[in-house]
Amino acid sequence: MTSLRIGQGYDVHRYTDGDHVTLGGQKIPYSRGVLAHSDGDVLLHAICDALLGAAGLGDIGMHFPDSDPRWRAADSRAFVRHVRALLGDRGFRVVNVDATVIADAPRIGAHREAMRASIAADLGIDVATVNVKATTSEGMSFIGRREGLACQAVVLIERPTP
Repeated sequence: MTSLRIGQGYDVHRYTDGDHVTLGGQKIPYSRGVLAHSDGDVLLHAICDALLGAAGLGDIGMHFPDSDPRWRAADSRAFVRHVRALLGDRGFRVVNVDATVIADAPRIGAHREAMRASIAADLGIDVATVNVKATTSEGMSFIGRREGLACQAVVLIERPTP
């Protein structure tokens, strides 16, 4: 018998000066950067929140607070690997990840497969179980005005029951 749990996560960051955006562990050239304590990878942050929520372990802010200098400019892939270890310690395994990046720019299509591979590697799952989509806001809201970007993620985790 297996216990299944679903988690959802959301993250948003404002654009600032810079020359790239990091998404799914990949540096994507862009005329802006993101304002964040870590590398500001909204995709990985949303996935971490979804995983932590599914396991009942709080949220990313509890585990990697922006008040902690250890996380200044941190690579968010380290967050994903740490969250995976937390889940593993409790007997959970990631089944699948489905995420949607919401941004009018930059375009992620050329980077999607590298993102999926990076996420799958960090979670120890098959790349076929990781889906990354993108949508725009059709020019509406802070995203449409290109003031920032966001991501939503949904995950399924499982734990065998004795």
